[in-house]
Amino acid sequence: MRHGHSRPRPTRLRLRRILILAAAMPCAAGLATAADAQERWTWPERAENLQQLPKDFPGSRLRAVMTGFTRALGVRCSHCHVGEEGAPLSSYDFVSDERREKRTAREMLALLGSVNDHLDKIETKGKPINMWCHTCHRGRPIPMTLGEELTRVYEAGGVEAALAEYTTLRERFYGRGAYDFGEGSLNQLGYALLQRDDVDGAIAVLARNVERFPDSANVYDSLGEAYMKAGKRDLAIANYEKSLALDPSNDNAAQMLRKLREGGESR
Repeated sequence: MRHGHSRPRPTRLRLRRILILAAAMPCAAGLATAADAQERWTWPERAENLQQLPKDFPGSRLRAVMTGFTRALGVRCSHCHVGEEGAPLSSYDFVSDERREKRTAREMLALLGSVNDHLDKIETKGKPINMWCHTCHRGRPIPMTLGEELTRVYEAGGVEAALAEYTTLRERFYGRGAYDFGEGSLNQLGYALLQRDDVDGAIAVLARNVERFPDSANVYDSLGEAYMKAGKRDLAIANYEKSLALDPSNDNAAQMLRKLREGGESR
């Protein structure tokens, strides 16, 4: 039984089990490694400078673990290790701690072991819960929601950059579970821009959501609100009418239409 231990298993033993199983798990990212370069690379019998992995971890198992990391994060060896992408692995300095990403990976392994130790103490009706690298990362180096990712791009490059990033991410990740491409993500971004008083940006984002989800009453309701805040009464009415036609029970759309038709101001 998973539960009922008199005390939690040691974190290091738990971490060893995590690494072994995670390396064998199928990965959502599906990132292919450079097979020819890997074949030329001879994995050491004993690796140097191991700090989170067991000191006696053999090279024959290290390869599977490292491959699991690259697939879970959607990266290559050069993400964490000193070396030039595309160069033979024999030219890499795998022992070096120069790369910040390598140091971060160690902290993440410690975190993973700790989280799973706590999960061991939680009653789950006989259904074990385990965290793996790909539980959160799902093919991305830094796991974020789609709304967070688009907000980050917006803050750096504006709404056009954010919408371009949305298209890029959708083409790459749609159907793979890395991001939620439902209507809520763009709606969240649109309202975030409204709160920042970037009304034009909000309209652009919410209009894209209408294009993606033309049968959703909610997205027309949101776009109607953005147009109302922009003072574009006719466009606000048109979108609220469309929302109400799709969902006659939408009390908000009905209320906003009454205000607009009576010459009322936006909320």
